[in-house]
Amino acid sequence: MGLGVTVRRLSVVLAAVFCFATTLADAAGIQFIDVSPDSRGPRLTGAVWYPCATPTAQEIGFENRAVFGTKDCEIEGSKLPLIVISHGRTAWFGAHHDTASALADAGYVVAAINHPGDNSFDNSRVDDLSEFVQRPVDVTRLLNFMLDGWPDRSKIDRDRIGLFGFSMGGYTSLVVIGGNPDFRSDLPGCEGNSLRACGQLRNNENPAGPPVHDSRVKAAVIVDPGPGIFFPAESLKAVNIPVQLWSSDPKLGKQFDSGCCGLGIRTRLPLKPDFHLATGAIHVSFLAPCSPEEKQKPEFSRVCTDAADFDRIAFHREFHAEVLGFFRRHIPESGKP
Repeated sequence: MGLGVTVRRLSVVLAAVFCFATTLADAAGIQFIDVSPDSRGPRLTGAVWYPCATPTAQEIGFENRAVFGTKDCEIEGSKLPLIVISHGRTAWFGAHHDTASALADAGYVVAAINHPGDNSFDNSRVDDLSEFVQRPVDVTRLLNFMLDGWPDRSKIDRDRIGLFGFSMGGYTSLVVIGGNPDFRSDLPGCEGNSLRACGQLRNNENPAGPPVHDSRVKAAVIVDPGPGIFFPAESLKAVNIPVQLWSSDPKLGKQFDSGCCGLGIRTRLPLKPDFHLATGAIHVSFLAPCSPEEKQKPEFSRVCTDAADFDRIAFHREFHAEVLGFFRRHIPESGKP
């Protein structure tokens, strides 16, 4: 893809891409956060969801978006496990707000940021080779902030850290937990591929630095990771933590961007993942459900529309139960062994 993703396309793919359910069940504590720029990257903006001592569900605005929770309430509990979320291509930190709230209600602190250059407010580096290197750095910088700079950092158990990544966030997560992406100029699958990074590799451009891993992450939920072409089996041999891997339904095909690339990654991981094939789900089905009002707007149709007869809200109840069960097994909430 070329440098410029048009504003018209962004209005459909970016601004609309991550809709929100208006349920009053989302009452977890929520704080907006800023991570200061440093030598490793620019300013990061995002949010933290956490167990709230006095929950009162409310709609909270953020740059023409809305999240739901109890803003700036007192955090409840101590030695809380931490989950970091990496959003998909051209998304934003609230893309999986319902998943973040579900985890927070279960006793987890959940943090997410906008990946600079690849989010719904800034698309300057979408699909650029630099973004494939920088995104894992963003995750490490967020972890550093949560453990050393967040005002309630003393409430976090530094030994209980997990990661949730969707789509390009799934690629990001695979790198963070030990994956070493293959950036050869003649990489199989890149020939003729319109992906911007593939074009750069064919032109013998090199990544700006080595992949950044973070051993503080003890377990990861990876959902529809992509692109998968950068991960031949050899590149994932160092992934040695528990992984729950999700795939949308490949039977629904390219029309819905469905079925890529969880099935391929499943066979390349050295340790057998906790694999889930979400029958009937398309790629966008893992995003927070859209409100009835958003479903009526044409510009939201791509990301609000599931395959026929698929109930995203019901699916998310099952999805959250499986995700929570996985994290409870591998990074349990406070007071559990």
